[in-house]
Amino acid sequence: MNLQKVEFLTSAANPKNFPGNRLPEITFAGKSNVGKSSVINRLLQRKNFARVGDKPGKTIHVNYFTVDGKCYFVDLPGYGYAKVSQSERDRWSKLMEDYFAAGRIDLGILIVDYRHPPTNNDITMARWFIDSGCRFVVVANKMDKLKKSELEPNLATIREDLELPESCPVIPFSAEKGNGREELLRQILQVVKE
Repeated sequence: MNLQKVEFLTSAANPKNFPGNRLPEITFAGKSNVGKSSVINRLLQRKNFARVGDKPGKTIHVNYFTVDGKCYFVDLPGYGYAKVSQSERDRWSKLMEDYFAAGRIDLGILIVDYRHPPTNNDITMARWFIDSGCRFVVVANKMDKLKKSELEPNLATIREDLELPESCPVIPFSAEKGNGREELLRQILQVVKE
């Protein structure tokens, strides 16, 4: 799969805007300030493909990117931090429910902050992935900001708090330095090749 052949397809504000052409969907979820766009950019080896903002909460729709005509990278709106109105939050929540209910996810990628225990919103998102029955992985981003002695205990806390099944990998990741990129790509390629 050629990760250089990637283009923005659409920004879906409701289920009618989800693409009709069915390709495997690799779905990225995470709280607003966890570095979701940075993880996507690191995967693609691009600086600013997915928009990285000064202010969290830049992604307000379900954004679809076509990768080499073989799959979609789907960037979900961030949750839990952005300073937006309650009505906008409710709209995001409804959009997420509709997206999960559509059964389109071939691989879910839940991005959490390696430095901190998962938030209630992270736990809710993990439940959505688990309950939808789709394959998913957890990416523990910002590992470059941790001391070596914190790596294992923090990973154990993430796995325990999210109540992950044994089959769900947790990938230590640094969007900054590139750690974990190859392992995450392997997970993605498994799904795209199937």
